[in-house]
Amino acid sequence: MAWKVALTVLFSLALLFSPSQSAVFSVDLGSESLKVAVVNLKPGQSPISIAINEMSKRKSPALVSFHDGHRLLGEEAAGLAARYPQKVYSQTRDLLGKPYASAQRILNSMYLPFETKENFRGGMSVVVDDGNENDSVYSPEELVAMVLGYAANLAEFHSKIPIKDAVIAVPPYMGQAERKGLLAAAQLAGINVLSLINEHSGAALQYGIDKDFSNETRHVIFYDMGATSTYAALVYFSSYKGKEYGKSASVNQFQVKDVRWNPELGGQHMELRLVEYFADQFNAQVGGGIDVRKFPKAMAKLKKQVKRTKEILSANTAAPISVESLHDDVDFRSTITREKFEDLCEDIWEKSLLPVKEVLEHSGLSLEQIYAVELIGGATRVPKLQAKLQEFLGRKELDRHLDADEAIVLGAALHAANLSDGIKLNRKLGMVDGSLYGFVVELSGPELLKDESSRQLLVPRMKKVPSKMFRSINHNKDFEVSLAYESEHLLPPGATTAEIARYQISGLTEASEKYSSRNLSSPIKASIHFSLSRSGILSLDKADAVIEITEWVEVPKKNLTVENSTISSNVSAESAAGNSSEGNNESIQTDSGNSNTSNTSAEEQAAAEPATEKKLKKRTFRVPLKITEKITGLGMSLSQDFLTEAKKKLQVLDKKDTDRKRTAELKNNLEEYIYSTKEKIETLENFEKVSTSEERQSFIEKLDQVQDWLYTDGEDANAAEFQERLDQLKAVGDPIFLRLKELTARPAAVEHAHKYIDELKQIVEEWKAKKPWLPQERVDEVIESSEKLKNWLDEKEDEQKKTSGFSKPAFTSEEVYLKVLDLQNKVASINRIPKPKVQKVVKIETESNEQNTDDSNSTSADSSSSSESSADSSEGENQEETVTEQAEGHDEL
Repeated sequence: MAWKVALTVLFSLALLFSPSQSAVFSVDLGSESLKVAVVNLKPGQSPISIAINEMSKRKSPALVSFHDGHRLLGEEAAGLAARYPQKVYSQTRDLLGKPYASAQRILNSMYLPFETKENFRGGMSVVVDDGNENDSVYSPEELVAMVLGYAANLAEFHSKIPIKDAVIAVPPYMGQAERKGLLAAAQLAGINVLSLINEHSGAALQYGIDKDFSNETRHVIFYDMGATSTYAALVYFSSYKGKEYGKSASVNQFQVKDVRWNPELGGQHMELRLVEYFADQFNAQVGGGIDVRKFPKAMAKLKKQVKRTKEILSANTAAPISVESLHDDVDFRSTITREKFEDLCEDIWEKSLLPVKEVLEHSGLSLEQIYAVELIGGATRVPKLQAKLQEFLGRKELDRHLDADEAIVLGAALHAANLSDGIKLNRKLGMVDGSLYGFVVELSGPELLKDESSRQLLVPRMKKVPSKMFRSINHNKDFEVSLAYESEHLLPPGATTAEIARYQISGLTEASEKYSSRNLSSPIKASIHFSLSRSGILSLDKADAVIEITEWVEVPKKNLTVENSTISSNVSAESAAGNSSEGNNESIQTDSGNSNTSNTSAEEQAAAEPATEKKLKKRTFRVPLKITEKITGLGMSLSQDFLTEAKKKLQVLDKKDTDRKRTAELKNNLEEYIYSTKEKIETLENFEKVSTSEERQSFIEKLDQVQDWLYTDGEDANAAEFQERLDQLKAVGDPIFLRLKELTARPAAVEHAHKYIDELKQIVEEWKAKKPWLPQERVDEVIESSEKLKNWLDEKEDEQKKTSGFSKPAFTSEEVYLKVLDLQNKVASINRIPKPKVQKVVKIETESNEQNTDDSNSTSADSSSSSESSADSSEGENQEETVTEQAEGHDEL
């Protein structure tokens, strides 16, 4: 039943609302890179597509850099990584929600030389030289917000419309602090997150959306090895009977059964083995006790080349590596075989199988019951990893039906489309994912004993998301609620404590004192409501004091009057007996006199008795309780003041980025205009026909002056200065280029106009022959307009012949085309006039007409059969005339 109410994902796209409102995007945010997919119903575009970056790549670096007072993102930041490793910030996603010590271990293991400090929540912040007088400090949430803002800009550039709604894919092992941090980062970036989605669910959506499971079920394992982590997810595909448009239909669905992971095993760990191997080689080469690992710039260069070497080894049995001036102007060159690489990573191959083994072990399924093992993630391209999986699974071929890089982001885009209000998909795929961690709730406070009842399992592992939970306790004092991971042995990577949230519930003591003097029918209770959101975040939503009392209350007395006694015959005897007393029943008589006596007696009795009576009634009061967050550290929510201040910082950076890009764009435009104009002056033969030698010489001098300024004082100019100089040059050049263009464009336009005038004559003749109903005044208007256009062309051509080629043209091609277009619109308007419809008249006749028709028929009775036929026809005509006359007479009346 849970599957039938599960989230429904639909496929083929159909518009519900305005296309301008119907676009969403998804982000697959990794440790190293990100992918963006856009769902856009714009005509002529694929409804779901990957947004490419400024380098026309489908995958972008998830990097932020600060250099020379500028912030750089994505590909721009990647260009600085080898030269300024201390200024290019990577792994930002993995720093979210991590204690300072755990975050520092990640940076050290990757040889990332960032300047960091511990922030007020016990996490890490980076210290950045961003051109300000004092160094700025940025939290992981702010850095991730910059990366997400970059992703949002890619989506908007791709779709050409503003987009704010998105779904973000996250690794399954992400804990509560990380998920909250990611949502806060998205909020800072101005993104409305419809939901976070686990990466395996995105891949499962992409896998199942075009398949039919009505006649089969499948167990599929999605195996993902990315840059820094590996997981295996067991997903069960099936179908259930639902309804579409009121008819029974089979609806596909999937349920995530289990997920197992290793958050410290990925492609980067293979690369680090190569880095260590080549670092040892270089140290041996230079000698002197030098350790290249101590020099961040050298390690950045080495890591960059190692990545390329690993990619080469995936397709070749050997690969070279070459790094110029690796350290102290010493070049480094070496080679490595695939066999040696596999030996260096021997333990990694064994660890890579553990997630699959654990999923199978906990599910109780055998390898034969697994329909497919789909590989996703860039690191699954490594041949040795594929060979180990094939060996363990006992299969000759692995399943690679999905794009290893894009399956997750495309599936997340389907999820975003389904959650959007403006997009509808018509292929259904039910989705049931679960919480990857179990959670417990613990209550503490005055008179609350620490026992099994005070600590309860609230969310079992793999409980469906979203879900709502409820707990109730008999208690009358304020207390605390603590939420924690179920097991100390299954915590998110880097977490040092199981507790995720703590709340103070107040107002219960006050409510208890207020109602304690009343007659309580049961002990005072506190009801606590929890929710597990679609994004997998557990929260305490509200708490109430529930007070049940029993007390005597005044209620209107149900007294039987005379009116009550005179019961209608259509009321049942049973109802009459329930609403009348025995005495009143006895007083009802059929005799009228007795009846009056009875009425008088009843009225006197009613006046003597009280109008109300007391009854014992149970009442329930619900008093809202105050919830105050008490936890400190990484579990606490970011304050509104912090978010407001962070947003201001990011807005300042965004404006600087916009100004910088606008300045660079205008500088390029100015530079391009100068070079292209000089080339045209030197190469175009007709240039001399439209400009004097003095004009050309003066123009070239102006171009040279601006060019000299561009590479001297203009190096630090702003956008307005570049635009000003470009406008000055165009003020001189545009009139010349207009005359140059009109040399060929104007004669072509005139020829086009004369040709259409000739065609129009044929059109008018056809109107006369085939469309005689067209209004003559409209036709005459078109003929007159055609004559006016011909006369205007003759006048302007004569005027142009008298005008110098160095002067402003007497008329332009654009003017000609506009006049022709106006004439064509008039012709099209006349062509749309429809032919008048002839209405048929209904046959109606009076008795006198029938008599007249009979007399007429009898008079011609001796005629031949052909005459009879003619008479019949004449009769019909007479009848139609009669109808017309009658109708006209009726209208007059």
